[in-house]
Amino acid sequence: MAREIRSVAIIGTGVIGASWTALFLAKGLDVVATDVAPDAEAKLREFVDEAWPQVSELGLAPGASRDRVRFTSDLHEAISGADFVQENGPERLPFKQELYAKLDETLAPDVLIASSSSGLTMTEVQASCARHPERCLIGHPFNPPHLIPLVELVGGRATSSETIDAADAFYSSLGKKTVRLKKEVPGHVANRLAAALFREIVYLVGEDVISVADADTAVSWGPGLRWGVMGPTMLYHLGGGPGGIEHFFDQFTGPLNAWFKVLGTPEITPALRETMIAGVTKEIAGRSFEDLSKERDATLLGLLKLRSI
Repeated sequence: MAREIRSVAIIGTGVIGASWTALFLAKGLDVVATDVAPDAEAKLREFVDEAWPQVSELGLAPGASRDRVRFTSDLHEAISGADFVQENGPERLPFKQELYAKLDETLAPDVLIASSSSGLTMTEVQASCARHPERCLIGHPFNPPHLIPLVELVGGRATSSETIDAADAFYSSLGKKTVRLKKEVPGHVANRLAAALFREIVYLVGEDVISVADADTAVSWGPGLRWGVMGPTMLYHLGGGPGGIEHFFDQFTGPLNAWFKVLGTPEITPALRETMIAGVTKEIAGRSFEDLSKERDATLLGLLKLRSI
């Protein structure tokens, strides 16, 4: 697990794979990318070109260059010489297992294989690896990976602690912020936290308590603004005043327990689905997907620079 990582193989060059590619290139690494889609190379290079001003604004490593990416549709060629593999294939277990069996047969034992999967467990995926399942893990990013620092590290039953340590060291060397899950749970952690909030938004909209736009405003200009600085638990510690989290629990355990009991567990019916879609359409107010993405990324860049990530 002491291999120096200079070349990364990207398997699957959709939105996540392309974003990983931009990040690895910005950090001065060589990248060999592979995808079977007929227009994959053109889309990948277009994404990297569009992302390059953003990663440049955050700071490029010595030797960083868009010219250090090579594309091939041949999987074996892509992984030949790779020091690390970031896999971003479809969320289909049979596909993943077949792929990982091939990777396991071909790659040297000390080459880590990290999956960006958000919906599958590594225990299921690595079950097809007869040689070295211990070097396989989940390295789940948040979209877009070239901007959002978070990476969730999740091992399967056969994953070694050395693999988690080595992946942690690699991602951290790129400026990523890693969290280690002690056990596998569906959806990992960050998406579950986000889903819990979205579940309550769906419930409140369905109960006609608030509009979709106002719910988004309530989050992004209220607690969400603080969450970009500190996590909720640390903020509640500050909310407890000089007495900290102990005083917070002294004061708010009763109200919190009461709120927990009435939080919603909505079912997304066809009618509620249409209500949510109509609300989003109204909130968009004619802005294009590209315009909204640029607005998001420009604000993220400002926050990242402020936090010196």
